[in-house]
Amino acid sequence: MPADNSPADFPSLEKVDSPNGSPPTASLSSLMELENCVSNLSLAHEIVVNRDFCFKPRSPLEGRVTEIVHQAFWDSLQEQLNSDPPNYNHAVVLLQEVKTLLSSLLLPGHSRLRAQLDEVLDMELIRQQVDHGALDLHKLAGFITNTMASLCAPVRDSEVRALQDLKDPVELLKSIFRVLGLMRTDMVNFTIQSLRPHLLQQAAQYERTKFQQILEKHPDNTATWLQAAAEEEASACGTRCDSPGPDSRGPPSATAVLNRAYLRLLGWDPQDDKYPETVLMDRARLDALGRRLQVLVLEASVLLVSGSQFGGVISPLRGFVGKLGQSVAALLEGSRASREADLKAAMLGLGEVVLKQVTEALSNQGGGALPQESQDLLRGQISDLWRQNNPVRTLIGERVQDFLLAMLQGSLAKRSPELPFPLGLLSAELAELGMNFRQIVHFNRTVFGPFYAPILRKLLFPTAEHETGEDSR
Repeated sequence: MPADNSPADFPSLEKVDSPNGSPPTASLSSLMELENCVSNLSLAHEIVVNRDFCFKPRSPLEGRVTEIVHQAFWDSLQEQLNSDPPNYNHAVVLLQEVKTLLSSLLLPGHSRLRAQLDEVLDMELIRQQVDHGALDLHKLAGFITNTMASLCAPVRDSEVRALQDLKDPVELLKSIFRVLGLMRTDMVNFTIQSLRPHLLQQAAQYERTKFQQILEKHPDNTATWLQAAAEEEASACGTRCDSPGPDSRGPPSATAVLNRAYLRLLGWDPQDDKYPETVLMDRARLDALGRRLQVLVLEASVLLVSGSQFGGVISPLRGFVGKLGQSVAALLEGSRASREADLKAAMLGLGEVVLKQVTEALSNQGGGALPQESQDLLRGQISDLWRQNNPVRTLIGERVQDFLLAMLQGSLAKRSPELPFPLGLLSAELAELGMNFRQIVHFNRTVFGPFYAPILRKLLFPTAEHETGEDSR
């Protein structure tokens, strides 16, 4: 079957040649090339996907460690400047560094400022002044701080002004370097914001090209990931079709398999290192969404169990169900719900907390005490939710999965259907999670559609693929 006759839902972006053959043995140089390739790709991907991405100044701990390491240098500078006559060897080196940093902050239109910088911080002239004992360090520092004031972002104005109050030359130079570091970070982030619209236009082709280089040096787990999704989707189709008709006997669609594959990433086993290469750039984001999804499923499961047993009693209580959901969410967020042992302990404690809230709510409304049998039943049902195969948890998980699939298919874009209890109470959280998930999936499919198409065609139409190979010989 020719490639042009593929089903309409196959990814069909511009063709990119797929790698063939075994990956070469990695030498030291090739590993370094791969590391640089991955580093550049990760940075570009983060800029495109994360609208809030920016470089940040060093953390206080980092700054403290650096300060300790460099303290010997500053102590030496202090000794040199206090000697008689003063020794400016270290100071001259620092002035050269300051000039370099200031030059890096200048824009092409700063020709006058660049000329002033070259004139005042003329290193040859400064060395001559040192030789003749005529160097005025405070005058140079004043020029530097004034130049910084004309270049810095408004957010740095107060810090630059504070430099003018420093009299000790060592403290002044240390502070100048600190503020220049912040200004350089500001400049980098401004450049990133300026480049983002242009990078967005080129991002798909750039990532595709970079990924081709990575795939040539790295094992391919992507096909295995898609194959598992195809098998799972075929099984789900068989379960849904109680009375298969002529149209239901064909293979699942490529879109359905891809969506199923993306959903599998939200529940990926951390111990499984066969993560698909095409999604590695977003693994941290998807892992975080997966953890959030698990908390929402557990929260909804607790609400369903509580509502099923006491719905007739607690439903009329104004705002009670919403407050209960907030308490459940807070308790689950505070536990390490990704580990079964921790989750089991959390659910045991959660049963007691929910039972206490239900009892207090009923008491405030003048209701009687809950029968012990009802208390034990609620406590037991909630504590049992730690099991992945718990029927309530499974049911909620399937409903949430259907919601996310609908978002991927775009069927929720024009309408917001009423979600059944208790998911309706979590509609805002589910919508936010779904939007973030869909954004990642959409960009990934845009970039790697050409890589997925031949794999999916081979999985879903093996006979046609074989015939195509026969015809090509």
